[in-house]
Amino acid sequence: MRHFLFAFTIAMCVVCAPVFTFAQSTASQSALPEIVPSQNAGAMDEARKMIAPQNIEKLQIMEDSLVVTADSMFNALLPDTHVEYSARFVRQLVHALKVPNSYYYPFERMKDMINFVYADDSAFRIINWGIQPDISSERYYAAVQLPQEKLKLYGLTDYTSELGKGITDSVLTGGKWFGGIYYRVISHEVEGKKIYTLFGFNGSSPISNYKFLDPMTIDEKGVTFGAPIFTVGSQTQPGKPIYRFVLEYKKGVQVTMNWDAERRAIVFDNLVSQINDPHRKYTFIPTGQYDGFRWGNGVWNFVRDLIPITILQDGQAPDGVEK
Repeated sequence: MRHFLFAFTIAMCVVCAPVFTFAQSTASQSALPEIVPSQNAGAMDEARKMIAPQNIEKLQIMEDSLVVTADSMFNALLPDTHVEYSARFVRQLVHALKVPNSYYYPFERMKDMINFVYADDSAFRIINWGIQPDISSERYYAAVQLPQEKLKLYGLTDYTSELGKGITDSVLTGGKWFGGIYYRVISHEVEGKKIYTLFGFNGSSPISNYKFLDPMTIDEKGVTFGAPIFTVGSQTQPGKPIYRFVLEYKKGVQVTMNWDAERRAIVFDNLVSQINDPHRKYTFIPTGQYDGFRWGNGVWNFVRDLIPITILQDGQAPDGVEK
């Protein structure tokens, strides 16, 4: 009943947008790579000119209140109050976003608390965070805001627990979302339509973490997650490509998945089971080698050993000379 009331409260706050909800997770955001800078300072100063001066002053006052609430949302001494503070934060945030052209306001004082991740073509921004209602769980929140004078906001409902073994094979619509924390967005055009590859982290499992690449498209009906743009076959649906690329690995292990501008590729750790059991993903750790994806012909093409690494034998020097 408490969860229903919480969802109902937020639904009343958001106009023309699905409700923010959440899923529990034991992940720590310390496992994340650095969030990609939203926009450069010059661009943001120019963008702020879209906002009337009196509305900038209004947003600054609202941001002061948001910072105070966000601090309590993350750091209140009683963990079970974090959810209530989060509900208050959502109401305040939506109220602020209803200010005309709020998309162009950067909320700089909240950047260390809340992720404002922009698409590389500035077609939208994702507002994203997670809270810890207790020491062993985390709840994720996110919404997609479009750059319009009147608020256009798509709230996302974390659907991780319902996906089961279909994490890599599902298409999610209606605000459903494989929850997590986003840290990069890359866009491409496929058959005349923009598709965005979102880089994210999900720690919803008590024994494993996930790094993932989630394709997203936007139309008049909302956002859709998942698309067959990876040259990797599905393990649960033989003969079909995956719709979402996911690395699942052991809790507490650091795993890389990010864009490498020099190589023009996505680079990620090659993983292997510590106990030689490929079915137990929670035992997977990095091998020290790196695979990746390169974009071409409208898909992410898988590249084995993207970064060549020589595995030395015992007693072998780096130059290949035996000692």
